[in-house]
Amino acid sequence: MYTNEDEAHLLAQAKKHLTQAVSANDIGQLRAILEYADWKYYVRDNPVLADVEYDTLFKKLKQLEELHPELVTVDSPTQRVAKGLNKNFPTVTHLVPMLSLENSYNADDLLDWDRKCKELSGESNLDYCVEPKFDGASISLVYENNQLVRAATRGNGTEGDDITLNAKQIRSIPLKANISLLGMKQIELRGEVLITKKRFEDYNNKLIENNEQPLANARNAASGSLRIKDPNEVAKRNLDAFLYHLSYTQRDENNANPPLLQTHYKTLTSLASLGFKTSVDYTKTFPSIEEVINYVHEFETKRDELPYEIDGMVIKVNRLDFQDKIGQTSHHPRWAIAFKFKARQATSKLLHIDYQVGRTGSITPVAKIEPVTVGGVTISSISLFNEDVIREKDLKLGDTILVERAGDVIPYIVKSFPEIRTGNEQDIVFPLICPVCNETLYKPENEAVTRCTNINCEAQVVERIIHFTSKDAMDIRGLGDALVRRFYELGFLKNILGIYHLPFERMHGLEGFGEKSISNLKDAIEKSKQQPLPRLIFGLGIRYVGETTAKALARTVSHLSDLYSKSKEELLQIEDVGEKVATSIVEFFTHHDNRTMLDALEQEGLCLENKQKAEQQHGGLQGKTFLFTGTLTMKRNEAEAMVELEGGSILGSVSSKLNYLVVGEDAGSKLEKAKKLGSVHILSEAEFLQMFQKD
Repeated sequence: MYTNEDEAHLLAQAKKHLTQAVSANDIGQLRAILEYADWKYYVRDNPVLADVEYDTLFKKLKQLEELHPELVTVDSPTQRVAKGLNKNFPTVTHLVPMLSLENSYNADDLLDWDRKCKELSGESNLDYCVEPKFDGASISLVYENNQLVRAATRGNGTEGDDITLNAKQIRSIPLKANISLLGMKQIELRGEVLITKKRFEDYNNKLIENNEQPLANARNAASGSLRIKDPNEVAKRNLDAFLYHLSYTQRDENNANPPLLQTHYKTLTSLASLGFKTSVDYTKTFPSIEEVINYVHEFETKRDELPYEIDGMVIKVNRLDFQDKIGQTSHHPRWAIAFKFKARQATSKLLHIDYQVGRTGSITPVAKIEPVTVGGVTISSISLFNEDVIREKDLKLGDTILVERAGDVIPYIVKSFPEIRTGNEQDIVFPLICPVCNETLYKPENEAVTRCTNINCEAQVVERIIHFTSKDAMDIRGLGDALVRRFYELGFLKNILGIYHLPFERMHGLEGFGEKSISNLKDAIEKSKQQPLPRLIFGLGIRYVGETTAKALARTVSHLSDLYSKSKEELLQIEDVGEKVATSIVEFFTHHDNRTMLDALEQEGLCLENKQKAEQQHGGLQGKTFLFTGTLTMKRNEAEAMVELEGGSILGSVSSKLNYLVVGEDAGSKLEKAKKLGSVHILSEAEFLQMFQKD
């Protein structure tokens, strides 16, 4: 789409316009620069401008267009931005009906389809094109005279909702595309609107932080986004659109020699050259159905490596003239078929609800269902997060429910089926008292989670001990979840301090406990006393305090007791500490029982001092911040320790406060964001290690 010379010229002009005044004569060039930047960022995943640079140029263009409204064009980057709310979505008719795909689930289905394609085409040999079947929302785009004029949902296949304004918020959909280069005046494209797994996770985390209900899955997030009435909200979801089919063309009579699109694969590459995002990087062609079968089975094992959700592969006859020969039914094209991966959804029955108490007192309802296999895994328990989820999904005991593995891993209840209820279902009554200690439960006004506020509740005590002994905290090998619960039931262990007073003499004779195992447990407990302060802080289980925040807190003190007197305002000055985190820290350290426990732990020999602080103050990386991404040859915790020993600190995410991003293999969104910021030094692992070489 752009030559190297084009790119160099546009970037040079961008730098010039960033520092110099602009006039009406520059409007066309500003548009070209922003279109190029959008293409690099949203289609090629390779940003060339920092956010602030892009925003500056965008603002200059917008101001010029406001001064010269007669120069505004429909394809200007400023026209993506919504001017108001859509009251409804009018219905439009597709230029060509959007057909469904015939599904296959095994090799025999594909062999039979191959036989039919050869019979209908009269060819004994056919090439096939194989591409991912993206699990998103179907979309139709119409371009006329190189301009996007309409976008629509699939609807009933013949008609769909006009979502043109919302589609313009999807930056990988070009507002203009030079279809005249293909000899075309008008085209209709088919595609799939998606959200990456990472963006979906980030968006859900923001919803949770704001005490809002997270979205069910990436597919629903994409589909629901297209019908949001506020296009500005659509833009916030960072959707992508992959275009995979050219369904209708009207020739440009002025182009006497248009290039021929002889194959489906050539169509994909041609669309990509015009600036569309296509699946060409994930698409392959094969000369036989046997090779196709091997490939789709191989791809199924790698599906989780893709940044997007897919639920199968689509196999198409590659040559377009053969597609025409083979034809279609009123339902599906005969020249294409979907090979569906193993189902990751299934129906089951909701039997009853258990209520679990976490280490911070949170009450989590857990659905017990009739065991069902989803994606090769048998599921019988599913977390429902909180009471609001039960209400919003309208769940009742005895309901038939739809279950899926969200992100292909975590089991999730998608919905119930109230239309098939028999009348024997029962309402779910959320408890008013703790199921473990019988304390009255409390639900803060602005939170979705109900809590038991009794810190001596047995369930909370056990969960806090388990967390304290875990690998990322005090790392007491051998004292895992099951053993903590067993020791608690036997009366050997009643709190965190009790770890250092276990009655080893009473363990003799217990099943699984010989001299060697007892000795190993003693050694692991003794070794935990030498764990550094950040691990101890994390192990305390302070609400909202993760590993990164624990390290940030440790860096600010010489002794843990220094945190006792820190005010909320002082804590807010620490990296990674926000309003909720600061409030939680103050509450923890002002509690008398917690201070008493920490004093006792110090008496037992645990390290409450920051022994690294004095060394760090004189380290060569004092004041520098680091973050690691991708797969390193060395262990991540070892690399972080190297930084901290030299006075540097580790951040939890890419931001303007980050100095260095160390990149290993298969780096993901952190690298993209760092490039976009422009202020972050990006280092390879080798370059990082060179920083520690001594003369």
